[in-house]
Amino acid sequence: MIDSDLAELYGIETRVLNQAVTRNMKRFPEDFMFQLTEEEWMILKTKNATLSGWGGRRKLPNVFTEHGILMLSSVLNSDRAIKVNIKIMRVYVRIRELIIAHKDIMNRLDQVENKQVEHDNSIVLIFEYLKQFEEAKHQQLEQANRKRIGFNAERE
Repeated sequence: MIDSDLAELYGIETRVLNQAVTRNMKRFPEDFMFQLTEEEWMILKTKNATLSGWGGRRKLPNVFTEHGILMLSSVLNSDRAIKVNIKIMRVYVRIRELIIAHKDIMNRLDQVENKQVEHDNSIVLIFEYLKQFEEAKHQQLEQANRKRIGFNAERE
């Protein structure tokens, strides 16, 4: 997001926002904030010609990434920025709690999956035993139904 939009969201002037950033530059590395080039600024203005409040800037706008926006909430001193910062902290705590709860669920799913694999292996083993039993029974029947050869005392 660009600085003027963020200033509006935080309820402060753009210049106040940029002053706070300048005073705290160490908190805004390249992956948190960067400044648009002249060409990028012209493209942005042309694509959003209907937006007001973007004309008459002396400096190129700063653009903030997600991390930069979060850092802004801890640097700015407006009531809204303080409320946003508190909400962010609460959200992070809630996310951590969800991750921990989710981790327990994942561990349980792993246990269920392992049990399923054990059961699958047991079922395969049972079918192998049944197949062997069936083959033995088949051989036994074949043996019983074979025509006997050789001397038979009953026939003679």
